[in-house]
Amino acid sequence: MLEQLGDKVKQGLREWTERMVGPERKGRLKELARGDHEYGVDPFGFNLDYSLSALAPLVWLYRHYHRVEVSGIERLPKGRVLLVSNHSGQLPMDGAMIGVSLLLEADPPRHVRSMVEKWVPTLPYVSTFMARVGQIVGTPENCRRLLESEEAILVFPEGTRGLGKLWPQRYQLQEFGLGFMRLALETNTPIVPVAVVGAEEQAPALMDLKPVARLLGFPSFPVTVTGLPLPLPTKYRIYFGEPLRFTGRADDEDSELDKKVRTVKTAIQTMLNQGLKERQGVFW
Repeated sequence: MLEQLGDKVKQGLREWTERMVGPERKGRLKELARGDHEYGVDPFGFNLDYSLSALAPLVWLYRHYHRVEVSGIERLPKGRVLLVSNHSGQLPMDGAMIGVSLLLEADPPRHVRSMVEKWVPTLPYVSTFMARVGQIVGTPENCRRLLESEEAILVFPEGTRGLGKLWPQRYQLQEFGLGFMRLALETNTPIVPVAVVGAEEQAPALMDLKPVARLLGFPSFPVTVTGLPLPLPTKYRIYFGEPLRFTGRADDEDSELDKKVRTVKTAIQTMLNQGLKERQGVFW
């Protein structure tokens, strides 16, 4: 009985997704289906049918809650690509909205694979869900294999430092790791800088209760203005920059890699500053 109920819910969500995306995009999303994986699941656990069923609530959030506007997505190159974005908002809604934008706005649609923190698979149920919708633990080997398969990879070099920023730090990029640059050089992958405006205000954090975070095994435990890190209906604006290509060796000294990383970081900060200058309000 529970299995039948689950199938019914899944079918209902799939139909909801198809109604919201419309007949044109419905056909385009079906083009993403691949027949080269037994049982429809790839080696990382991604299942397209499951993913499209789970997409319905995210499409609703994309269109009606955060009312996302996208600029520059036509710059996205075909084949392998690293999308490098700022990160904020206490909950990773920015990653979800970037992912939906590639499915609905890109031509052809792309399914983005996000690199999640190593502690995510320790969460019950969440780990299975993340795998089925295509998200993987951000190890170099995982990322390398996906890039060699011409996938689009979404990376947040700030990691939890960005996601858990406090209100006074909003729109100030935190320290970037160097790992994504090593992978880009090793695999000859272009980098597209991405800037998200709107996520910083969705759950303004006043303080981080680190003792509680350590007790629960979380990277942070923010106290927001609403008491919980539930997102407010802020308007999202997502900017895709020009693809950046770098030359050099993946095993170069950190100082050399840092120069290239700063180029990406500057591109993102410039788009953030421009987006903040142009917007007229946080909720519209």
